[in-house]
Parts: sequence; C-alpha cells; structure tokens
Amino acid sequence: MAGPALVLRPGRERSLALRHPWVFSGAVDRVTGDPGTGDTVALVGADGAWLASAAYSPASQIRARVWSFTVGATIDDAFIRRAVERAAAARAPMLDARHTAARLVHGESDGLPGVIADRYGDVVVLQCLAAGAERWRAALVAALAALPGVRCVYERSDAEVRALEGLPPRTGPLAGHLPPAVAILEDGIAYRVDPVAGQKTGFFLDQRDNRRLVRELAHERRTLNAFCYTGGFTLAALAGGAASVASIDSSGDALALARENLARNPALPAAAATWVEADAFADLRRLRNDGAVFDLVVLDPPKFAPTAAHAQRAARAYKDVNLLAFKLLAPGGLLLTFSCSGGISADLFRKIVAGAALDAGADGQVLRTLGAAPDHPVALAFPEGEYLKGLLVRKV
Repeated sequence: MAGPALVLRPGRERSLALRHPWVFSGAVDRVTGDPGTGDTVALVGADGAWLASAAYSPASQIRARVWSFTVGATIDDAFIRRAVERAAAARAPMLDARHTAARLVHGESDGLPGVIADRYGDVVVLQCLAAGAERWRAALVAALAALPGVRCVYERSDAEVRALEGLPPRTGPLAGHLPPAVAILEDGIAYRVDPVAGQKTGFFLDQRDNRRLVRELAHERRTLNAFCYTGGFTLAALAGGAASVASIDSSGDALALARENLARNPALPAAAATWVEADAFADLRRLRNDGAVFDLVVLDPPKFAPTAAHAQRAARAYKDVNLLAFKLLAPGGLLLTFSCSGGISADLFRKIVAGAALDAGADGQVLRTLGAAPDHPVALAFPEGEYLKGLLVRKV
C-alpha cells in the first residue's frame, strides 16, 4: 500500500468498522513510512485491509483521527473546503435576523476532527485542536473566509487540549480584520462577544436552546444564575419576565461584559438584575446561610472533569453545587443544572444530582433532559461529541 500507514493490532479494527473516528495508541502495532505530525495516513487492519484515511498525531494518545472511511478519498484542500461548505450549509436555517450566531463546524461530528468554527455575525472564530486540523489550517481558513458574509477569521487555538497533541497555543487574526466590537443577536437579544479574551471562542453557543427555555420558564420567578459568565441566562430570564435575577461569577471582566450586554438591551428591566463577583460555591453558601429562596436556579459551571480520570473529584464539586441549589429552591422551584465535562457521563451526572437532592433532604422530578443546540450535532458513531449534559428538575 503506497504512502504511510498505521497497521493495527489484531481485533483493534472493530471500532473503525462501527465508524468511530479515533484510533488510540494502544491499538497501533506499527507505523510504516515516515509520517509527520498531522500527515494523512492509511489505517490498515492486521490482515492488510484498508480501513480509513486519518490524521496522524504521534504525541497524542489519540494516535489517529479519521478524515474519511471512503476508499480512494483524497485528503486535500478541496476535501476540506467541501466539508466546511457542507457543515455551514446545514447551519444556514439557524441563522436569520434574530439569530446571527451559530457553530458552523463541530469537529468529528462534521467530519473535521479537531476543528471548531463559531460564527458571530460576520466574524468566524476558528479552533484547531488536533494535529490534522493544524496541518490543514490554511485550507480551513480559506474555506471559512469564502463563506458568504464572512469578513474575518480569527484564531483561538489556545485550549489546553492542544498540548496533548504536542501543539503550542496560537491566537490572532487569520483573514480580514477583527472589528472593535463583535456583536450578535440571539432570540432578538443583543450581546457583545469577546473572541480575543473570552472563554472558548467568546460565547457559549451550545446553550442557545436552554437560554430560550429559561426565557419561557422565568416569568415572575425569583431567579439565580450561578457561573453566569457574560449574562446569557440572566438576559434570557429578564426577557422572560423574571421577578429578579441574581447573577454570580468569579470573573470581574465577565461581569463587566454581562452588564454591558444588559445595557445593550434597554427594553430589559435592569433594576431587576443584581451582579455578584465571587466564588460561586462560597456565595451559594452565603445565600443559604442568609436564608435566601429562589424559584428558578441555573447552574452552568466550568468543565470540572475534562477526562474520566478527573471524574471522582469533579463528582464531588457537582454534588456540592447542586446540593446548595436544592437548599436554595422553594418548593415547586425549578433547577436547570449542567455539566460540560467530557469525563462525566449523562448517567453519572443524573446520579450526582439525585445524590445532591437526597443529601439536601429534597425530592425532585426530572422534567426534561437537556443538551446542546442543533448546531452542535453528535455523530451516531461518536458519543464523545455529546459533551453537554443537563437536567430540568422540579423540587417537590
């Protein structure tokens, strides 16, 4: 077989037969040829049968990520362009006059492993998080910059996961010029996004549908938004007629942008919002000790467990914060609680929340299971793409 290849150990081709796009280092028997980081290699079974074309990452435990399971597929600029165009076309119905932001590319689930691209108006923020994505950066930038209405492609390849691929962090403009202020609309609510210094690419687009749900539920409810970041759930609750919204975050910069976002929406009742710069765990305990009561609590904490190795410690943190939420909820109150940790499964997260209710002396009913918005699709063969887990729980 021409070109470099990864020959797998006997029996280790089964996940590829099920179209899972990752090959771990322990599955590889030997490497033939001399592939460099990010180069395209053939994945070959122990019997010599061709299985897929993939990006090679010698520094990572995920030794290869599949580009294509199609025999004869050529991984080149045209392949990358077609994949970007296909992913962007699928999101086109999600963008209109009231919604000007969406995830355009969601990594493996869009056939572009390690590639994240989020659109904020006429700006696209790109993350290249794996060796193959890094190898094809120029083609990705060209494809994204050619999409209708895109005037700037900005890079935020500074996530910690790049270190696992042996890649340094990279940020900065890649095409066009970043405007002084990047503004979006979501359900008609205006936000400013900070692609340069904000978390991830600047905004939590995955919570779009869940913010809409909060807007539907918040009417006349005393609302608490812990880990509020730049105020997405806060503004949604205010738009839904919340009686009050208390918002907590440890970042002064995030709270400053949250306040600015509220000011961008003069129709929202600013007097109903209070902002607290504090550690959320500590402030939730303060509220509990003060006897505070809420009708709606939103918990959207940061990633406590990036991998399963961190799950035990993370489970304690998730349990603590949910226990405090149950203590603060009035009877009949609603809790929207989330985990974005890849190391916490949906089943484990539900058990953690149930344990928190038990320790709080409360009973709860799951009204809905929640996840990411449809611009974050999950390939059927790639359950790892379903990183955001959430529950809507009523305290009985």
